Amino acid sequence: MEFETKVAILVLDDLATWQKLNVTAFLATGIAGAAPEAMGEPYVDARGRAFARLLGQPVMVYAATAADLARAHRQALERGLTCAAYVRAMFTTGHDAANREAFRAESADAPDLVGLAVRGPRKDVDKAVKGAKLHS
Repeated sequence: MEFETKVAILVLDDLATWQKLNVTAFLATGIAGAAPEAMGEPYVDARGRAFARLLGQPVMVYAATAADLARAHRQALERGLTCAAYVRAMFTTGHDAANREAFRAESADAPDLVGLAVRGPRKDVDKAVKGAKLHS
């Protein structure tokens, strides 16, 4: 099945493994929250127990350099893509309100991004993530 939209998450390639996983999880929830129409139906196991809904399309995760992140950020904003961002300063906070304060303190034109998630038309997302490599 080919989707009209694409979800891509770029994560700085030199982070510790726990940081990469943490950033990816936070960014995925950002896209889910911003695009509830992208959510699939609830999952139900063989005993009828309900499980939470997941994004209804694949999420591509890329290992990115700082330059890849800056380029994707610029492209995403220029193309009007849905964005979720994670900046390095957020690693030093302990709760959501502090994360928002840390994010707001960043330069609007050149934040210290360690992760960025984008969602939008497939071709626009592809152009935004151009140059980044799929995470292995």
